[in-house]
Amino acid sequence: MKLYPIETGNFKLDGGAMFGVVPKTIWNKTNPADENNLIDIAARCLLIEDGNKLILIDTGMGNKQSEKFFGYYLLWGSHSMDKSLAKYGFHRDDVTDVFMTHLHFDHCGGSVQWNKDKTGYEPAFKNAKFWSNENHWEWATKPNVREKASFLSENILPMQKSGQLHFINRPEGDYLAQSELGFGIFFADGHTEKQMLPQIQYKDKTIVFCADLLATAGHIPVPYVMGYDTRPLLTMPEKEKFLNAAAENNHYLFLEHDAHNEIITVQKTEKGVRMKERFTCDEILT
Repeated sequence: MKLYPIETGNFKLDGGAMFGVVPKTIWNKTNPADENNLIDIAARCLLIEDGNKLILIDTGMGNKQSEKFFGYYLLWGSHSMDKSLAKYGFHRDDVTDVFMTHLHFDHCGGSVQWNKDKTGYEPAFKNAKFWSNENHWEWATKPNVREKASFLSENILPMQKSGQLHFINRPEGDYLAQSELGFGIFFADGHTEKQMLPQIQYKDKTIVFCADLLATAGHIPVPYVMGYDTRPLLTMPEKEKFLNAAAENNHYLFLEHDAHNEIITVQKTEKGVRMKERFTCDEILT
């Protein structure tokens, strides 16, 4: 097995929205804001090469939305899906499986693209199976008012129409030891219904793809919950359980949205779980 970080592009989000009720005087120390109160955000995906499978976890925003849409998120940097895949000798047609932690636009937008004449949409990975779970799919395709702006039909429905959509067989509890794709999955409901966090055994390490349960290293304290979470009082015990397990088992936490910290470990302290070490992807995945 080999793992590769796939940087699909950076953007900006409102720091207050990212930290909810936490005062700016506190979160600004770890996630400094610009003059417009915006903080740096990454869309760092993960590619798993395992035998004849090439599995992509999340796909970023993609590039099919309007200039007005992207203007809200102030894209920056030179990363892209295709350049990142090419860096490791791959093309999007090589991808066999696309695993989506959840269907918010910044996690699955790159799964669908315009067709050639721009009259409609098609899967951006023509040879891949797309993986979600039934509970989350139902939640995303019949969205509540709060999340409606994050669940865009053009990002979601073409996967089903193509016949490439598949569902993970979900367990009764919140942890699946081994999924159809060969890795474990931690299910969390605080951010959105049945978000899926892959847990990958890689060499002598456990790599956990944190998605939106732990957006950045600055979000480690349990009460530091994003304003985007639909059930913040549920996020907190989920995050506490997740971080305690990460500290006890020395998990390596792959941060999808932290533009400046790629992989971290955590430890228990008198103040709760806190950062232990930080690493680049090259240090851990090569």
